[in-house]
Amino acid sequence: MKAEIIAVGTELLLGQVVNTNATFLSEELAALGIDVYYHSVVGDNPDRLAEVLVTAEKRSELIVLCGGLGPTEDDLTKQVAAQHLGQELVRDPAGYAQLDTFFKTRKGVMTENNLRQTLVFKEGIALPNNNGLAVGIFYQNETHAYLLLPGPPSELKKMVLEQAVPLLKQAFPQKEQLISRVLRYYGIGESALAAELADLIEEQSNPTIAPYAKPNEVTLRLTVKTTVPEEGIKQLDELEAVIQSRVGTFFYGYGEQNSLVEVVVDLLKTKGKTITAAESLTAGLFQAILGTVPGVSEVFPGGFVTYSAVMKSKLLDIDPELLAQYGTVSAECAEAMAVQARLAAGTDYAVSFTGVAGPDPLENQPKGTVWIALASASEVKSACYTFSRDRAYIRHSAVMAGLDRIRKELLR
Repeated sequence: MKAEIIAVGTELLLGQVVNTNATFLSEELAALGIDVYYHSVVGDNPDRLAEVLVTAEKRSELIVLCGGLGPTEDDLTKQVAAQHLGQELVRDPAGYAQLDTFFKTRKGVMTENNLRQTLVFKEGIALPNNNGLAVGIFYQNETHAYLLLPGPPSELKKMVLEQAVPLLKQAFPQKEQLISRVLRYYGIGESALAAELADLIEEQSNPTIAPYAKPNEVTLRLTVKTTVPEEGIKQLDELEAVIQSRVGTFFYGYGEQNSLVEVVVDLLKTKGKTITAAESLTAGLFQAILGTVPGVSEVFPGGFVTYSAVMKSKLLDIDPELLAQYGTVSAECAEAMAVQARLAAGTDYAVSFTGVAGPDPLENQPKGTVWIALASASEVKSACYTFSRDRAYIRHSAVMAGLDRIRKELLR
């Protein structure tokens, strides 16, 4: 079955918003065995949207529209699609009740334009929005199927997973399905990883291997097309075993939505350990990234940002003479920061970051020089790293290196 994704919104054409929905939808449809052959982006213009629909119908059987279901005048997707398909728009009772409750709870006044979000095709299926207010639609005629989804990713993803996927499975059962597995690596670049797996990538057919570079890490997506899920999983297991025999030392976890920080927090919870941080050049970035993980307070009570030498002495009680003798960009400073932070916070571990984010050198040390130390009750160890690119990338690189040091320590 051929599918086409049409993203609606002038903001996408202007580059004000990145179209992450298309990537997500392509992956979900592929997992159902539905081939996505085309992506289109069209602005908030009824005539151009109608033209794109005509074009899509000539080459695709499933047409997915995302965006333009909201309350404003430029949210025209339902109206244009309804006119194009000869469908009457009616109010969805459940959607209206949800909208009414929303405004009553907030003691707000529901304006007339908000009712647009509750409109659905009379002969279509309403898709509840459990993360927003704009109701989605699934509609089939003799030749095509149409899926209308909200634009905000948080709303679209939940609606697809909870509402659309079950409907599509029922409407379009596929003999073949795609099974994917994502492997995540830190400490090896995309080119080096590809070089290690060059023969596998060159000879691939089914399963396939797709490397993707992300900031300071690389992922591999292994995908197999199969009619027997058990056989497909076995093929992925065999391929993964070969890959890990070559680059497994850099592997840290599975999953598209996974991350190094989540792996570290999970390990801390599993081991029953706590951690704090003392940050200089990273200026709280490590702690901010920790804070993105739900439940991190179980293992992270808080930390320190000590940018200047004065604050290192004041907040962490580091001897000013040590800083004067060795400087702030040094193993001695990094280790003292980690040791003192752990004592102050009463945690099992403490990690520290100090160095030169740039653009100018500091203490005769070049931009990109970073010292990271990790302290426990029994020891403290530090290591020097050299990172490149701009200031933001150096700081992020330092955080990732610190996370990986903690991960390896917890796995010892």
